Amino acid sequence: MKKSFFGLIILFIFLTTYTPKSDFNLNSNLSIKKIEIEGNYILNSEEIVQRLNFLYRENLFFLNLKKIQENLKKETFIESYILKKIYPSTLKIIIVEKKPIATLQNKKKKFYISNKGDFIDFKDIAIYKDLPTVFGNGKFFYSLYQDLQNIRFPFEKIKSFYFFESGRWDLVMDDDKIIKLPIKDYLASLKNYMESKKNSNFDKYKIFDYRINDQLILN
Repeated sequence: MKKSFFGLIILFIFLTTYTPKSDFNLNSNLSIKKIEIEGNYILNSEEIVQRLNFLYRENLFFLNLKKIQENLKKETFIESYILKKIYPSTLKIIIVEKKPIATLQNKKKKFYISNKGDFIDFKDIAIYKDLPTVFGNGKFFYSLYQDLQNIRFPFEKIKSFYFFESGRWDLVMDDDKIIKLPIKDYLASLKNYMESKKNSNFDKYKIFDYRINDQLILN
């Protein structure tokens, strides 16, 4: 009995003072030494890594996901991302970027508007220089965009959009024709305009004014 009791004491001391080698490796060998960025075409990889430089020497196993999200959300071009851990010391971030469909010019402020209605901080990007420009309050633009998509209006032929405080839009086409839409029920006007293109006299007119209910004024 004495030997068994003595053995239990030795075992207790051993268990309370021994630090497993695997715990040491978890802390030292899994620290982040490299951050890789993939999937980005517009955003600069180095700038994204710079936002996340607080991760270096952090443990790859115990990532601060909230802090990562807070820093990536500051880049408004990022729609979503996937984190991929490559042990022992690499964090790969696969970026999905937002897709601009128009440039918003509201007084002195300038943004891109994405195909999901998000506002994106403006950057001078060559591939987006020919996007249509939205003038005025951009918060109503996305619903108009969806309506244009639903009726298959040739969005790519629109040069600019003008929003008026009354709640209506003017559309300027790439051939400089102007469509003046009413405040309500403008879908019928847009459909009428598309039908008017089949008319032989279509090219004679520059302004298609639908502002008065059930009337089309040509100029």
